[in-house]
Amino acid sequence: MFSYLRFPVFFQFLFLISFISVAQTLTKSNLPIVIINTNGQFISDSPKIIADFGIIWNGPGKQNSINDAMNDFKGKIGIEIRGSSSQMFPKKSYGFETKSLDLVTTDTTLLGLPKENDWILYAPYTDKTMIRDVLTYTLDASLGHWSPRCRFVELILNDRYDGVYVLMEKIKRNKNRVDIAKLTTTDISGNNLTGGYIVKIDKTTGRPTDGWTSDYLNIAGKTYYQYDYPEPDVITREQKSFIQAWIRNMETSLNYAKYTGPGNYHEFLNDTSFIDFMIINELAKNIDGYRLSSYLYKGKNDLLNCGPIWDFNLGYGNADYGNAWTTDGFEYQVNLGGDNWQNPFWWIKLAQDKEYMKKLITRWQLLRKEQLSNQRIAFVVDSLTNLLSEATTRNYARWPIMGVKIWPNYYVGQSYVSEVNWMKDWINKRLIFLDQWWSPSYFGPEQPLEEKPVSVYPNPFSELLNVHLASTEFGKATVEIYGSSGLLIRKIDVDIKDDNRITLEFSENNQLKSGIYLLRIISYNKVILNEKVVKI
Repeated sequence: MFSYLRFPVFFQFLFLISFISVAQTLTKSNLPIVIINTNGQFISDSPKIIADFGIIWNGPGKQNSINDAMNDFKGKIGIEIRGSSSQMFPKKSYGFETKSLDLVTTDTTLLGLPKENDWILYAPYTDKTMIRDVLTYTLDASLGHWSPRCRFVELILNDRYDGVYVLMEKIKRNKNRVDIAKLTTTDISGNNLTGGYIVKIDKTTGRPTDGWTSDYLNIAGKTYYQYDYPEPDVITREQKSFIQAWIRNMETSLNYAKYTGPGNYHEFLNDTSFIDFMIINELAKNIDGYRLSSYLYKGKNDLLNCGPIWDFNLGYGNADYGNAWTTDGFEYQVNLGGDNWQNPFWWIKLAQDKEYMKKLITRWQLLRKEQLSNQRIAFVVDSLTNLLSEATTRNYARWPIMGVKIWPNYYVGQSYVSEVNWMKDWINKRLIFLDQWWSPSYFGPEQPLEEKPVSVYPNPFSELLNVHLASTEFGKATVEIYGSSGLLIRKIDVDIKDDNRITLEFSENNQLKSGIYLLRIISYNKVILNEKVVKI
């Protein structure tokens, strides 16, 4: 005979909580209302089941009633449980595909987000502020990156209120998400073989995985790289060999600290993207930030980029292991003992490159003036929590975990307000620590940082595009402009002026169509700029 009493106390609690407070009802909300009916079927980890799906949304700032029409979407989905360790919690996260009435997977727009068929309903549970992921994606997007776009919703599953969820985009290759070239099974040589690729560093929970193991040791074990795009059952032998060789060359150059000269790591990775990835993860001091839920992507004729960012529910002091709750120290240096998942060794190697750290600190100083200022971060936090203020009461009536330690909480507040205030205080202290370390005095008074950061302006641009370089070197350079498909569209030889500026003009005979482009500048066989620009 089954008895929950045979389980440890923590899991007894999780078992019981899934059956209490189900009487909580929802009649209206300032958030969109998502309604799912599985018609008696159980949602499992795999395979997806077919369910009815609808969204009630009357627009920003308007109330949504349970009696309103499903006016944003009404149709069929294929749905399954998603996540790794989060699957043990009673509030489940889901992955789903939108389908037509005849069950064909179909792209559609949900809550104003760009068309796609692959979506996530993320269940904030161990993060009792419910905003850690959305906060981080919002901050990262302001740095100029694609980060998953999100919408807070309230969910009714099989006529039962199930709390606050986040409808969000999944990391996926397409023009609206990770905008890299499409690879087909016939792209097995030459230029076409160079991109695009998405590689994941993560646990192997979920769909079948395939990949390869690094040649180099971390603190314990070796990093395992998984093919994410093209998917494991589609990627060809030639494509596997190409992306493996590219990342292995990157690892080799960093393992032997080849920071300059032939074969240095700048030939393989775009350090600008690695720097921003590092800044965001260290701001949150994300315990999973490098070793799990981490992505790398490479476009056609492009260097390897780090990102997009993913999964920050344990950031901002929300984990009770690995000193993740403290506001000092650096997460890229953490040693998690015998844990099977450790940070890739090359993060420490990057941080040992003086030029990399100079560039990182310059970037940090620039971002602290606006995008990552105390005021901007506080504004985003307050905006998100104000949006949720009405729904939090219902959510924590459905899931009465406030004041209860849920693994791996470090801080356990007695109210929603106390949880948010603790996180805000943690962030302020973390910013003080990072400002102390990532300051121009990092290299001492005799080695000041460049005063002029790299800037490309205006962006978006119409006819004139100005580039201001950080380097004090000047001379000949080559400007390359690539389209969104990865094809080289322009190649221009230019002179870098004494003030480290380049002006590019796109008018009359040198016209450029409106769109998104990759601007690359090469000087003395070194890539000195990789930047996305928008022509209007």
